[in-house]
Amino acid sequence: MPARFDGKVALVAGGDDAIGRAGALALARQGATVVVAGPDARPLDATVATIRRAGGRAERVVADVTRGGPEAAERMVAVAVERCGGLDIAFNNVTVTGPARPVAETCETVWTELLAHNLTGVWTSMKHEIAYMKEHRGGVIVNTACNLLSNGLRPGLGAYAASKAALTTLTRAAAGEYLSAGIRINAISPGPVDGPAAGPGHATADEIADSVVWLCSDESSFVVGHDLVLDRKRVA
Repeated sequence: MPARFDGKVALVAGGDDAIGRAGALALARQGATVVVAGPDARPLDATVATIRRAGGRAERVVADVTRGGPEAAERMVAVAVERCGGLDIAFNNVTVTGPARPVAETCETVWTELLAHNLTGVWTSMKHEIAYMKEHRGGVIVNTACNLLSNGLRPGLGAYAASKAALTTLTRAAAGEYLSAGIRINAISPGPVDGPAAGPGHATADEIADSVVWLCSDESSFVVGHDLVLDRKRVA
C-alpha cells in the first residue's frame, strides 16, 4: 500500500520545536519529501538527519519569517520548490508564548513581538504558500493556533491568546477565500505538550503530529476552515 504522501512535498515552518519536529517526521514517514524551516540551523539539521537515517527525504532552509519578513517567507517557499520540485503541504508552526503578564502590564515590545511571531509570520508564510498553490493545482495548509480560545484563558497569557485567536480567524477567512482554488486550510489548537509539568492533561508531540498528518491527508477532504482543538478537555 502506498504511503499517504508519496510524491508530495511538505514544508514545515517552525520545524525547530517539538511539534514542528514531530510533524516533519510524521509527514516523512508517510512518504512526503519534507523541507523544515526556522531561524536556527542546528535543530533543523538534527531533524533532517533523523529523517534521512530513517530512509526519508528532507531538506532544510534557515528562514526567520518573523524577523526576516516577507522576503524570508518567499525564500522559504522558493527553496522548497527549487530543491524538491513543488509544494503540496504547508504546516505553519510558527509560535512563541512570551512572558506571562496581565494585560495592563504587558509592554508594547512584548505585544508587538507576539503578534509578529504568532500572526504576521504565519500570514506572510501563507501569502507565498497560497500564491504557489493557486498556480499549481492546490494544496493543504495547517496552522498552529492554541486551545486557550476554546478552553478558557490562563492569567498572564492574554496577549498570546489574542495573537492565536486572530490566527484562528485568519485561517477561517483564508479557507473560505481559497477553497475554490483547490487549497484546503485548517488549524490545530493544542493544549499543553510534554514539558516539565507533563501529566494526564498533556499530549505528546507525536500525538499532535498524528492530527496534522490527518488534516493534510485526503481522509479529511471535507474538513475546511476548522480549528481542531487537541487538549483532551475534561467532560466530568
